Amino acid sequence: MNNNPQIKAKDLTVGYNHFILLNKISFNINNHDIFIIMGASGGGKSSLLRVLTGLQEPLSGQVLINNIDFTLASSAQKEALMQKCGVLYQSGALFSSMTLAENIALPLEQYTDYSKKTIRDMVSLKLALVGLKGFEDFYPSEISGGMKKRAGLARALALDPQIVYFDEPSAGLDPVSSKLLDDLIIDINQCLGTTIVIVTHELSSIFNIGTNSIFLDVETKTISARGNPKDLLKNPPNKNVYNFLTRGGISHA
Repeated sequence: MNNNPQIKAKDLTVGYNHFILLNKISFNINNHDIFIIMGASGGGKSSLLRVLTGLQEPLSGQVLINNIDFTLASSAQKEALMQKCGVLYQSGALFSSMTLAENIALPLEQYTDYSKKTIRDMVSLKLALVGLKGFEDFYPSEISGGMKKRAGLARALALDPQIVYFDEPSAGLDPVSSKLLDDLIIDINQCLGTTIVIVTHELSSIFNIGTNSIFLDVETKTISARGNPKDLLKNPPNKNVYNFLTRGGISHA
């Protein structure tokens, strides 16, 4: 396995105007990681994810993807890089007026010259991959919340990305649906070799699927811990990490 960093953040400062959320943080995300971005509310997790996906500019610092400086890239370079990335938003962000097949076909129609038949076949394959075979003609309003998340994941995988970003994937899901999604994330990581980056506060997901992580400390505005979440639980480097990973002293290991 190639463990060269696929994403590098260097001296990254994240915030809005003069309000700093994260101050000069640096970290690496390796190929095939399931990388967890965790921390208390208000610590900058979602803002950091927006910077990594190009939806928000950092106040300073660099984000390099495959050694290309994403923060200084031209619009065309950013688009080319993002075609190698997929994003699953909290709600799934499916277009309500389009069927699942039409939702998943959209990036293929926009960014490839595949024939209509090839696109149909690829759509069916992506839906089967997330356990939604036979649901091509369903609308988002006709399926459950967990199925919407999986359909959103199928769309994120449409262009066979090297990296998939997840924003609170378990939000709003019952424990069974959440576990099914966690298992699916592991399968995609292991079978397709996809690098996974997840913002989450769900302890069960953090411990079950995370292979590497950073903890964003809302007090210091820096990274106060990094490494495998299970290792951090065994040897927490500070009180804030301990309290977060045990929810105030009750272990979830």
